[in-house]
Amino acid sequence: MAYENYTVKNVDSFIITGFDHLQNQKFLGFLIFLTYTLILLGNGINLCIILTDRHLHKPMYILICNLAVVDIMYSSTCGTTMISVLLAEIKTVSYYSCISRAFLYHLGDFTECMALTLMAIDRLIAITFPLRYHSIVTNSRVFLLIVITWLAGFAVLGVIMSVADSLPYCQPIIRYVFCDYASLIRAACVNPEPYFFMPVMLSLWPTVGQFPFILCTYAVLAYSVSKLTNNASKNQMINTCLSHLIVLFSFFVPKVVSSLLTRIGVVLTLTQRNAMLIAASLVPPLINPAVYCIRTKEIRKRLADVLLHKKIGSLGFS
Repeated sequence: MAYENYTVKNVDSFIITGFDHLQNQKFLGFLIFLTYTLILLGNGINLCIILTDRHLHKPMYILICNLAVVDIMYSSTCGTTMISVLLAEIKTVSYYSCISRAFLYHLGDFTECMALTLMAIDRLIAITFPLRYHSIVTNSRVFLLIVITWLAGFAVLGVIMSVADSLPYCQPIIRYVFCDYASLIRAACVNPEPYFFMPVMLSLWPTVGQFPFILCTYAVLAYSVSKLTNNASKNQMINTCLSHLIVLFSFFVPKVVSSLLTRIGVVLTLTQRNAMLIAASLVPPLINPAVYCIRTKEIRKRLADVLLHKKIGSLGFS
C-alpha cells in the first residue's frame, strides 16, 4: 500500500471505532461501567482494610495490596475509554492520552503477571520452609521485589511504547475498543508485521514461561499440603492455595486460549478479538478482590468487624 498521498506526521487524536458495528451499545456500556465500579469498590476495600490494620502489614498482604493497585490501574486505562465511548459517546482520544493509556495498560498487564509470580513464590516458601518463612520473606524484601518488578515494567514498556510513539500516523482511526500497542501499530502508515516481533516475544513469556513455572510451584504446594497431618493447617493451606489458583487462572487462561487459537490458525473476527480483549482486561481485576475478600480469613473478619461496627453504631445513634 502506498502512503505518498498522506501527510506523514503524528495525528493530534484518535477515533475509537471498535464498537461502531455493535447494537445495544448503551447496554454494553452500562455493563462495563458496572464492572468497572465493582472493580474500584472491591480493590479499594481490600486496600483500605490492609492499609489501616497494622496486624495485616505482612508480606502476603503487601502482595495483595500491590495486586489491587495493579488491578485499578490496569482496568482504569481501558475501562474509562470504553465507558466514554459507549455511554458519553466521546470517541475521540488525544494522541498523547492514547499513548499514555496504552503504556499504562501494558504496564498493568506486565506487573500483574509479575505480582502473581511473587505471590506463588511467597506461598511456596511459606509451605516448604514454614519455620524459616519469616526470616526469608520480610516486608522490606517483598517491597523491594515489588519495586523491582515495577521498574522492570517501566523500562521494558518504555522501550516498546517509544517505538509506537516514533511512528508516522496517516489516519486517526483505531479499530479496537481502547488504546493499546496493537491498535496503535495498525493505525500507523507502516507495514505492521515487523513491529509485532518484540511484543509477541514479550507476550509469549508469561504463557510459556511464568504460567508453567507458577503451576509447578502449586504442584509442589499440593504435594507438601498432602503430607500435613494437622487437618486445621491442611485446610487453611488448601483455602489459601485455592484463592491463588482462582486468581491465577482468571488472568492466564484468556492469554493461553488466545495464543493457542492463533497458533492453530483460527482466524478471529474483529468482534471476537475485541470481546476477548475486554474479558481479559476486566474479568481478572473483578475476580481478584472478591476472591481475597471472601477466602482470606483475616480480610473477611476485618471487613465483617467494620460493617458490624457501623451497623451497631447506627443503631445506637438512632
